[in-house]
Formats: sequence, structure tokens, C-alpha cells
Amino acid sequence: MECTERIRCRELGGSSSFHDKLYSEIEEVGWDHLVRLGDDVTFLSFRTLDKSGRVHVVEVRFDDALGCAPTISADIPYLPNIKWSANLRLKDVLVQFEKHLEKLQEFWSILDEIDRSLWIVGPKSPSRASGNRQVNLGNDCTLLVSISAHDPRSLPECRFLGPNSCISAMKLIWSRNSRKWTKGKSFADNLTCMLEFQLPKAPDIVQTNDEVECGICYAQYLPLGDELEAKRECGIDYRCDNANCSRGFHSICLVEWLRSISTTRQSFDVLFGNCPYCSEAIAVKLNNGKKYF
Repeated sequence: MECTERIRCRELGGSSSFHDKLYSEIEEVGWDHLVRLGDDVTFLSFRTLDKSGRVHVVEVRFDDALGCAPTISADIPYLPNIKWSANLRLKDVLVQFEKHLEKLQEFWSILDEIDRSLWIVGPKSPSRASGNRQVNLGNDCTLLVSISAHDPRSLPECRFLGPNSCISAMKLIWSRNSRKWTKGKSFADNLTCMLEFQLPKAPDIVQTNDEVECGICYAQYLPLGDELEAKRECGIDYRCDNANCSRGFHSICLVEWLRSISTTRQSFDVLFGNCPYCSEAIAVKLNNGKKYF
């Protein structure tokens, strides 16, 4: 990806001052951060990490000249107001985006805490932009909560779902205890205090044979080919340790993916990086005798 896009952009360089300027500005950002370059080269997407190691992709679109204010989009709750002037460059847009991510760290940390400590039944694959979680309360009842990205420790908006015979009493208790919500407590402790009962824990996730596709190549078995011939009968042999993710991969696919990420580190025969799906830390052992770095 990196080499292909660099070559294409270099070939366009010289055809216009816009392309020349674009090439130099991507060089400043770093080609290893470039995810995609649109056919008209006015659309670009970049990969970046926030301070907690979560992977984000930001899309940047210019009109017909780099001197005009760009528009951006990303999978986050709300976008920053990009401050722009004629002398600013592409890297300045990304710096402003990364600073904006800092404002959202507590929001995502609380959602991660909720996912770890409570029995979450939905959504199955939440986006980074969503603050919604559906918590299992037991007895066929759930609580749909909406965490505010602007004030994530505040009392969330909520909706009880389930048989009226059960949720009617829960609504009354919740209303009675509404003043007990404390920003200094964890989300799980606040829920326990508000509802006046211990919330059920999520059951241990049991992997089944239905989960057979690699999260990178989307195949059950590795494809044919000389390089992979020795491993072509291998199914899923690596899973993310995050219980709320548990995505399966072929280890060789995961190694190749980690190689494409600039923040991946190697210590002896182990690669350290982040899960492509949940961004939790992962470590993959190299056991095929190939040198990657």
C-alpha cells in the first residue's frame, strides 16, 4: 500500500503544483501513516494512534487546492473544528485531530471499563463513535445506556427493556436513587448502587467451530501458494485475549498485518502491537523462521 501510493503520487508530481505540494506534505506526515489515496488525490485517509494505543483512521478531503480548508471525517462521537489558514499544512490537520482524540480518552476508557466489567449484550461490534451499550440485568431484562462523549462520568441516559412486571420496579428504584450517581465511582459500582442489586457477570466465552474465519483474510484456511504451502491446512490459531473481542486470526496473517503498522515493535521472536478490531495489546510469536524487521 505505502509503496504503491507513493509511486502513484510521485508520478502525479510535476503534473501540477497541487500534486507536488501534496507529495511533500504526505512525506512530512509519513507514508507509513497513509491508508488510502483517492483517485483524484484530493481524498486521503491516515492511520493514527491515540494515547491509549487505539487505532483511528481519519479521512481528509481537499477541494482543488491545498490552500483551501479541508473537511475531515472519522469514527468518533463528534469532529473537531479544524482551524485553517493558507500557511497551514496537512500535518497541522492531523495534529489538531490527534489533540481532539485526547478529549475523548475518558469517554473510551469508560466504555472499555463497561465492556470488561458488565455483561454487554449489544451492540456486538460497537463503533468508536457510539456511546451506547445494552447491559444484561438478568431475568430477561436489559438496560440500554447512552454515555455522553462530552461528560462521560455523568448520569447516562437510559432505557429499561424487558417484561413490565420486572422493569416497572427497576424504574421506580432508579428514579428514587437518581441523586446517588457519583462521578468518582466506576460505572459498574454506580449501576449497582442505583439498582440496589448485584449485576450478573458475563459468562466465559466459549469458542465454537462456527467462528472459523480469519479477521484479516476472511478465510477459514490459508490460501494456496509456495510461501504458505506448509501452513495452508492451518485454521484459526490465534485469538485476541480481550474477552469482548476474541476475534480469531491466522497467526501468519496477523504477523503480516502487524508488519504494516509503524508502531509495531519486535523483541526477539515476538511482535507487539494492537488488535485490528478492538485495539487491545497483542503479542504474536514468530515461529516460521522469517525475519520481519
